[in-house]
Amino acid sequence: MAMRRPLLVVAGGVSAGMLLAAAGWAAAGFLLIRDDRAESRACQESVKAAEAKVRTDRWDPPEDLPGLGAYPEIHWQLRALGNPCSRVPGPTDWAYQGVVKLRPEDARTLAKRYEFVPYESVNLDELPDDSSPADVWPALAPFLPTESRWLHSRSYNETDPSPLWRVAFLDVEHQTLVFMLNDH
Repeated sequence: MAMRRPLLVVAGGVSAGMLLAAAGWAAAGFLLIRDDRAESRACQESVKAAEAKVRTDRWDPPEDLPGLGAYPEIHWQLRALGNPCSRVPGPTDWAYQGVVKLRPEDARTLAKRYEFVPYESVNLDELPDDSSPADVWPALAPFLPTESRWLHSRSYNETDPSPLWRVAFLDVEHQTLVFMLNDH
């Protein structure tokens, strides 16, 4: 019986030590998760604010939107196509939309150079994701002309050297270009 007591004390001590270690690991894990959740929440709020913002700074790089000339006005937004706040490594793809007010001579030159045709005559199967000028994000809609006559150009969409997928619609009469760009 004397031999059992030290064994029970040792077993009890080991169990208590393991319990304390487990509690410590659990507390540390909780703190990490709590900090991670706060960081993730802050990141998500930052992304939402960035997506809601209508930007008016010039498009950079200009090669993404060739032939626009010295346009007097632009309004554009971005959207994350994935979760930029994810802890999984790797890039996040982005989508961009915008409305550009062109100079009259630049609108005419753009239409001729890239052979824009009436949107109604376009085979919609040729457009990615069945895009149309009606798909403009709500914050950009106020910058669209009323009673517009949209034109589309496959050659403009496919012009190099942009690394982005591009679709654009042009209204020459109102000197307005709507663009939709996606990373790919």
